[in-house]
Amino acid sequence: MTTPLIAVLGSINMDLVATTDRRPDPGETVLGRGFTMVPGGKGANQAIAASRAGGRVLFLGAIGDDVFAPRLRAVLADAGVDTTGLRTIEGPSGIAAIVVDAAGENSIIVVGGANTGLIGLSAGDRAAIAAADILLCQLEVPIPTIAEAVTHARANHTTVIMNPSPAQHLSAELWSGVDVAIVNRGEAGELGSALDGVPHVVVTLGADGARHRGPDGVETTVTGPAVEVVDTTGAGDTFAGALAVRWSRGPAAAMRFACAAGALATTTLGASAAIPARAEIETALATGSRGTHD
Repeated sequence: MTTPLIAVLGSINMDLVATTDRRPDPGETVLGRGFTMVPGGKGANQAIAASRAGGRVLFLGAIGDDVFAPRLRAVLADAGVDTTGLRTIEGPSGIAAIVVDAAGENSIIVVGGANTGLIGLSAGDRAAIAAADILLCQLEVPIPTIAEAVTHARANHTTVIMNPSPAQHLSAELWSGVDVAIVNRGEAGELGSALDGVPHVVVTLGADGARHRGPDGVETTVTGPAVEVVDTTGAGDTFAGALAVRWSRGPAAAMRFACAAGALATTTLGASAAIPARAEIETALATGSRGTHD
């Protein structure tokens, strides 16, 4: 089976991660236990996840000209992601301020920076999308750019996988170009009927795995391996990237692979640093997967 070519259009940030016993209430100050800087952003995380899971990946996004930019570019390249579509925009790169508590749950504030300047597609972007098997998008870059990319993908028979996060209103026209939507429970509830016209909807269920609803309305649930959770940051992005790599093998097989990848991503602190390689995912599938049920 050929290795899919995946174009990822999305954000790239420097994640500023503070760990603490519990997250503060409004107006409260708590003492932290540690701090680290880890490259992240939903787009970059998904691109790295897809590459490590065995896909051929090119990234379409933007960084600033600040101190974070060289490291952000390097983390993509080091993961084997093609960065020829990564623009440099004057000003700061995107950042995310993340607080992780002792249970591994997180709270996140994202400041878009250069991601907000990703306006329109270049000729190179359009060529990359047309050549790709899959276009994978999220919602941390300007919506008009995403809409342009989805339209171009559909015109060139490129499968569109959308992770509509952070959840927000999208036009019916944009949704009509989406082949697969990946949402968590909260996003599924917030988006509601907007997802009805999407042929394939995959809902991530945390430790309970993931559920797929196909064009025929039939639902299938897949569960993944049990792991000791350290940090859930980036687990959903890891799931999305892995799912894109295996989508051509069918929803159930893709979800099993993605559930294993997402579970492994929760066992290490940080987003991009926690993303597993294909060999690790295959081992988890062979030793710890709990199967499928309808």
